[in-house]
Amino acid sequence: MNTLGTDATPDPVWAVLLAAGSASRMGHRPKCLLERDGTPLVVRLLQQLQRAGVAGVVLVLGHHGPRIGAAVDAMAPLPGMALQRVFNPDPEATQDSSLRLGLSALPADAGAVLVQLADQPLLEAADVSELLACWQHRPAAIGFLQPVHQGQPGHPVVLSATVAAALLNAPPGQGGRQWQAANADQVWCWPVSHARCSTDVDRPEDVERLRAAGVSLRWPADLA
Repeated sequence: MNTLGTDATPDPVWAVLLAAGSASRMGHRPKCLLERDGTPLVVRLLQQLQRAGVAGVVLVLGHHGPRIGAAVDAMAPLPGMALQRVFNPDPEATQDSSLRLGLSALPADAGAVLVQLADQPLLEAADVSELLACWQHRPAAIGFLQPVHQGQPGHPVVLSATVAAALLNAPPGQGGRQWQAANADQVWCWPVSHARCSTDVDRPEDVERLRAAGVSLRWPADLA
């Protein structure tokens, strides 16, 4: 493997967890509150990030913010991981606006940034740990790491501090996809043998498909 780039520092890894959307295709119910084994997906993901050694998380809320926030308040403490919440005042805007809001809230000493979606029901802490280990052994020129399964890009992705700054200062409407297209030589599409990184729940049919595969997701009683 090539020598690491200059952004590969021991600075703490932070995550931006995106949970601001309206979930219109899910009947405007906050899909990150679907429960797997009794735990809301957003809480499950926060627990995984903590177990993977992430130093802190910026949770970006918008639509359903109070309801999601209440679920986070009810979870057990996560020792060793800071948790900050920010609210997108315009959650109808593109996801890129939520990403920029999350990036703007990162502490000055943050190193690499892991960008995570809040509706991934299959992801495990070991997947995050493996992704971060891969990042630490990336080729020197790489600033953007994305897992890919059978051609399908997944999350979380990892950004160098330099790339995070570029996305933070990008014009409106210019996000990760546009940066990747313009800087393909700095992108590492890392092939994975499973679909855990590329599976999310956007529609009721996604929930049913997972149930047929043996993964049961249930709404909390007040959202059922």
